[in-house]
Amino acid sequence: MTKVTVAALQLALGSDDESTNIDAVSQLVEHAAEKGAQIILPPELFSGPYFCREEDEALFALARPTLEHPSVIAMRKLAKSLGVVVPVSFFERDGHHYYNTIAMVDGEGEVLGTYRKSHIPDGPGYEEKFYFRPGNDGFKVWDVFGAKVGVGICWDQWYPEVARAMALQGAEMLFYPTAIGSEPYDEELDTSRMWRRAMQGHAVSNCMPVIAANRIGKEGEQSFYGHSFIANEWGDLVCEFGAEEDGVLISTFDLAIAAKHRAGMGFFRDRRPQLYGRLVEDI
Repeated sequence: MTKVTVAALQLALGSDDESTNIDAVSQLVEHAAEKGAQIILPPELFSGPYFCREEDEALFALARPTLEHPSVIAMRKLAKSLGVVVPVSFFERDGHHYYNTIAMVDGEGEVLGTYRKSHIPDGPGYEEKFYFRPGNDGFKVWDVFGAKVGVGICWDQWYPEVARAMALQGAEMLFYPTAIGSEPYDEELDTSRMWRRAMQGHAVSNCMPVIAANRIGKEGEQSFYGHSFIANEWGDLVCEFGAEEDGVLISTFDLAIAAKHRAGMGFFRDRRPQLYGRLVEDI
């Protein structure tokens, strides 16, 4: 199989009731599956409002172990019934440690493994370092529906190193669940265009499709700007949302065509890693 159909979900997730948000995501997963999607990407931390807008130790109670988190439980059941793959973003508790994590749920409802967010932002409205340890399990690539896919989480999406690391592990498609919007310290700052361009650059430099899902709506004083999209191996946007639409983006890719393009461009052939030592110096 070389053709794979993917979907990105965009919706508001501002309810304080976890079941309400999970049900809303579940409905869109079902809709995407009805339209033929095989790999379906919800936004980051979709079980509730983006709680990292403030530092509140009571909010650590939202975290659960992987197999006990309501988002993972619901998506495992749904993925099995629909025969689809869902990268599930959730707040993970592992003993006394807390992570921003993806559980890769396959079409049998099994958790193939997890990826813990590596790059943790810290700033007004995005106080993630208060809640999350940096990921300690490395970048991951999973084989689903005959395709190798990599998943980064939100702040990871700005780093070309993350995309390239997954590509070097064999990824053929890159997925990025996201929660990003306005900047409380600067009401006029809109990063949505550069946010997209950064990931379109990953598609170009690695010659593979990129799928990004973001939330929308106002939560507290913060507005989430949506602009979820799917880009092809050329970095072109094949489908996109604006700042207010909710629903499903869906596209089918022939990964054999992308592989041919990737080989022809020679980006991986012409790499010179012996010159890149500066990239891994801790300075």
